[in-house]
Amino acid sequence: MHRIGFIVPQRFQMMSVAALTTFELANMPPRGACYEVQLLSEHGGPVESSGGMTLQTTAYGDPAFDTVIVGSITEVTGTPFDRATIAFVKEAAKASRRIASICSGAFVLAEAGLLDGRRATMHWAHASEFRARYPNVTTEEDRIFINDGTVWTSAGMTAGIDLALALLDRDLGPDAAKLVARILVMNQRRLGGQKQHSALLEMTPKSDRIELVLVHIRRNLRNPLTIEELADVANLSPRQFSRAFLAETGQSPAKAVEQLRLEAARFMIEQGRHTVHVVAQETGFADRERMRRAFIRTYGVPAEVLRRNAQRGAAGHN
Repeated sequence: MHRIGFIVPQRFQMMSVAALTTFELANMPPRGACYEVQLLSEHGGPVESSGGMTLQTTAYGDPAFDTVIVGSITEVTGTPFDRATIAFVKEAAKASRRIASICSGAFVLAEAGLLDGRRATMHWAHASEFRARYPNVTTEEDRIFINDGTVWTSAGMTAGIDLALALLDRDLGPDAAKLVARILVMNQRRLGGQKQHSALLEMTPKSDRIELVLVHIRRNLRNPLTIEELADVANLSPRQFSRAFLAETGQSPAKAVEQLRLEAARFMIEQGRHTVHVVAQETGFADRERMRRAFIRTYGVPAEVLRRNAQRGAAGHN
């Protein structure tokens, strides 16, 4: 049985608690009970969220858990937590197998000194303040989550679900994590190295016809995807389509296709289940050299380097 202690701060954000659903679903038949979750606060009793809802908690006691997770805090200026919480987190880091934070909960870990000399991620909106306040932490805001030794940090609150799935994968194996992700109706599991912003989110078209084109691109990345084909999907002439696409997304169709191919290729590369050649074929780059140039242009390194970094990170933290 894996015991999880979840620290619930005053005026916590409810979305950060969603990560706990991952462990709840892992307890479903036929596997049975694998996780026990305990909600914690300094004094115990009801703790009110920033939205007015409350959670019933238990007062800090024995700091020995399998995993301690710090929930997302609302106010990041000043001291983010009381001294009792900082002291408890320090003891929990010594007594527990691992410790984690969701979104701005990383301020608590940093305040406790647990991130000094480590890599950590943070929601992009708080990254500058976090970096300035904790210069001994290597802040990488353009990551979904980061695992450095026994310490895990995640970016935005939905990224807490990705972090929880990674913990579950580590505990129970990839099949269990896949099943829970399926139950949660997740489009895909995001790896820690993925960017916080997806290419699709940055494009947000204004019309259904351009939205249909983006869906078509994602579903057909391995195909050539000519302007004529995409214009046909939008029911426009190629010239009209190019103008409309640029006006609605801020990008040319060719640039958008390359970004979506790169995003899909990076995900596959970091998963490590296919050769670089297969990834290039499946994402429409046609050959390794074309994909290599695109990776260097966008990420500064070829795909093989990102794969090695992902493999080193996984091996070093098992």
